This record gives sequence, C-alpha cells and structure tokens, in this order.
Amino acid sequence: MRYLKEIATGVATLAIAVGIGFVMQSGEAAKERYGAAARNAPAPVDETFTGTSGTDILLEVQEIELTSASDPAAVPVPQTDSNVQRVSVPATTDRPEESDFLPRAAGCEMRAEAQVGPAAMVLLSLAAPCAANERLTVHHNGMMFTETTDASGNLNLTVPALSEQAVFIMAFSNGDGAVAQANVPDVAQYDRTTLQWRGQAGFELHAREFGASYGQNGHVWSGTSQNIEGMMTGENGYLMRLGDTQLDEPLMAEIYTYPSGTSAKSGTIDLSVEAEVTLNNCGMEVEAQSLEIMADGAMKTQDLTLAVPGCDAVGSFLVLNNLVADLKVASN
Repeated sequence: MRYLKEIATGVATLAIAVGIGFVMQSGEAAKERYGAAARNAPAPVDETFTGTSGTDILLEVQEIELTSASDPAAVPVPQTDSNVQRVSVPATTDRPEESDFLPRAAGCEMRAEAQVGPAAMVLLSLAAPCAANERLTVHHNGMMFTETTDASGNLNLTVPALSEQAVFIMAFSNGDGAVAQANVPDVAQYDRTTLQWRGQAGFELHAREFGASYGQNGHVWSGTSQNIEGMMTGENGYLMRLGDTQLDEPLMAEIYTYPSGTSAKSGTIDLSVEAEVTLNNCGMEVEAQSLEIMADGAMKTQDLTLAVPGCDAVGSFLVLNNLVADLKVASN
C-alpha cells in the first residue's frame, strides 16, 4: 500500500491471499442486519464518528482465505479470478530519529508530550507555533492516521497505546516533526484490534460481544455511542476512530479495545471488517490493513486489497468475517 511506505514501525512481513466470493442477499436477513433499527443509532457522545445510512440490501463476502508465508511467491493465487489479490506488508524500516527532521527556524521549536491515561490510553499534545492549521501524520507501532493542528499550531488527542514502550511520531509533510514517548505498563490488560485505510474507502470495524446481534446492546462500531465507563469496569468494549475526515485522502484508523484483564464476562467477541459500497468507492480497488496484538506482545499485520462492486450496488455492504481474529475472553 502506498501510504505504508511513509513510515513503517515494528511490523513483520506477511503475505496473504484473499479469495472473495460475493453473494447478494435481500429481504428479512438484510433488514435484520442493516435495516433502520440496526444501523440508525444515536450519534456518538465522546468521539467524532462517521455513520452509514440504512439499507435493505446485504452484499455478503464469504470464503476469505488468509495464508501466512515468509516468501510471497509461495502463496498460491489463482490467475483466473479477478477478485483475488496478493499483497504484502513492506519490510520494516528504521524509525526516524528526531535529529533527522529539518532544522527549525528560531521561535518555531516543536514540543511533543505523551501522558499516560486510564485504560492504557495516551494523551498526546503537540505545540508547533509555526505550523498552524497544518496537516500531519501520527505514527505509533505501525498505526498511522492524519490530523490537523489548530489555529495556534497545537494538537491534543487521545490514542490507545499498542505497546508498553509507546513511541509516537508526529510528522509534517515538509519533514518537520516531533517525537514523544510513554511507558504504558497496563497495556497487556487490554485486547486491541486496529483497522486502518486511506480516504473514503468505506471501511468499518464491528465487534459483536458475547452473542450480540447487529443493532443490539453489545454491537460496538463507529455508528453507536461508546460506553467508556463500561470499558473501565470490564463490562464492554470501546471503539475509537482516529483521523481528520475533513482532509483530502486522510489516513484513518479504528481501534477496538476490550478490557480482557478485568472482564466481568466470559465468551467470544465476534470481530468483522465491513465496507459500504458508496459513490466514493464503487467500482474501485480499496486497501486496508489490520493490526492485532498477539499473546506474546508481537504485532500481526494483514493487508487487504478489495475490488468493490460497481455503482449499481451502492448501499450494499461487503462483510469480511475472517480478516481479523475473534476474541476469546475469560472473566476476571
């Protein structure tokens, strides 16, 4: 993916073959999953999310096959199926040091700070007095998203930590930027799954906790109000979307967090990646990447290149049930 070449931090090379079969489904099954009752939820309170409109059509994606390989050439990809793509994560590159950035003019020194907050969250702040209303990219452990400074050149945001020794790089397009670090000792108490993409690709990360159906309590996605208090007490998960949607072709990221170390419940959390067919992506190829923290703390990454159906399918959804792993949770 072209935007992954900007800076890649702490990711392993992985090749996957994605075979996708499409089945159109309408009627009661689609209404139950994507009807007005299921998808037209109240606007979020804590974060800025992008919702989707209701629909009576479901475009189901089935038979997703993910194959890890150290040698991308070893992954068999049928040449006769135009919907099958082979993609790979670029090899890890060195993280730039702060000294690598261009010299700053007098009075334009940038300061970045990272303060540990509750639930293994990090409160980031950037002061860039000579970069007012400027676009920048935040990099953290393979995750990337685009933000904008305010009229004073400041930026304040909360980011879920993806590693105990958390490093955050805030880079402007001219090569200037700053680095902040934080020690987040309780990050192992939380399961986190990240989905990231560029622009208006239409992707969404959905979590259905402990048998919840679409639209029910326990269905967590960016179109529902987020219960951060419940996450703090181990009752439910929490999803955060990062990235400035007002920018042209921004890098976006959604992070689902479940407090596995303090969970009040036991069972399975079903995770799926979904994409709405819109006028912005119909007939195009869209790309996404998932980041999953494994039990040993290593980061598992998977890339997806998806051929979106034509514009006659606008309002339908692509459902990828096996791109990210479900979570198995035990009560504590």
